[in-house]
Amino acid sequence: MTVFMGNFGQSFFVSWFGSSFQESLGLSATSYGSAYSMATLASGLLLMWIGGSIDKVSLEKFILFCTIGLSLAALTLWQSNNITTLVIGLFLLRFFGQGLFPHTAITTMMKKFSLNRGKGLSLATTGVPLGEIILPSIAVFLIAQFGWQQSWLIIALAIPLLYLPLALFLIKRSKDKKYSEHNPTVDSQTSKALTEDGSRRTLLADYRFWLALPTVLAAPFIVTGIFIHQGFFIPQMGWTPILFANCFVFYGITHWLSSMYAGALVDRFSGRQLLKYYPIPMIMALLLPSLLTGNWVAYSLLILLGIAIGSGSPIINALWAEVYGSKYLGRIRALMASLAVISTSISPILFGYLIDNGITASQLFWWLSMYVLLAMFLAFFSYSNKKSLEI
Repeated sequence: MTVFMGNFGQSFFVSWFGSSFQESLGLSATSYGSAYSMATLASGLLLMWIGGSIDKVSLEKFILFCTIGLSLAALTLWQSNNITTLVIGLFLLRFFGQGLFPHTAITTMMKKFSLNRGKGLSLATTGVPLGEIILPSIAVFLIAQFGWQQSWLIIALAIPLLYLPLALFLIKRSKDKKYSEHNPTVDSQTSKALTEDGSRRTLLADYRFWLALPTVLAAPFIVTGIFIHQGFFIPQMGWTPILFANCFVFYGITHWLSSMYAGALVDRFSGRQLLKYYPIPMIMALLLPSLLTGNWVAYSLLILLGIAIGSGSPIINALWAEVYGSKYLGRIRALMASLAVISTSISPILFGYLIDNGITASQLFWWLSMYVLLAMFLAFFSYSNKKSLEI
């Protein structure tokens, strides 16, 4: 539920308000894109600092803080009448929606489960594909019935009135019935291997992390760039906007199914082992439009990207708990979420630069596939399949 509410800050939902922002505030596409990237970059940097607090603050207080922040973001956009208030509203929306809401949910699942961590993560992250399927229709309905500004007022009221009471009830219920499970042996082994002055230092000093990082950041970096610049790709590939919109349904479905299946695979094989192979669907997704044409390529692209995004979340998030333990998991997860957010602020600008300098769609897809192939190669030399921590 918390992951689902965070969709209000995800690019796929905000994009439905993009033209309204530009028209109402008199912004060019460049001005709006710069404002969006600036807000996203700032939220990613702040997430690195604030996100680690989940290791020290009670879950109830952290949920309350996130709820107030996301409601404030929606209220700011409701009253937005210039570029300054738009940037502030987008910053708050990206920080709490894209950042803290899923960070809170995923970190909690990583901490509370060990033997069934993969299944827990996959179940929680289904909130994203569920939002991708449901929320665009809701956004279109709200804008058509109430206008874009009043839509944000409705969202601002729905978050504390609908989400918060149920979230607090579920937290209390889980404490009463002690649903969480731990593997004391694994937890004690990983905790002993951690340094006392924090896991981020341990993580950043580990050469294996830097070998795995290109693979970890590949999916959010590439998918965001493709979605933001879909207006460039669609005509070059001979597709229609309606065709591409229909493909998103398959993207959402495969995102959901692959997330559930990958969670079960994590519990069977471990995130360490699966990290090396999970980029394969993304390589296939990018190679197809670089070499072939046709409407079926559009469906294949979105289906394979959905598999890559869906499987990546449980695999990568489980990896950090397997390797570095759960004591400082909130800080590690905050750092990684921050880096992912920062990567999503870079790709629209980088892709735009390459497009302005004459790169074709097929060429861009080709070079992106080569990047993922190189990242996959480096991942094979990162984390071993051993159960003990190796620092």
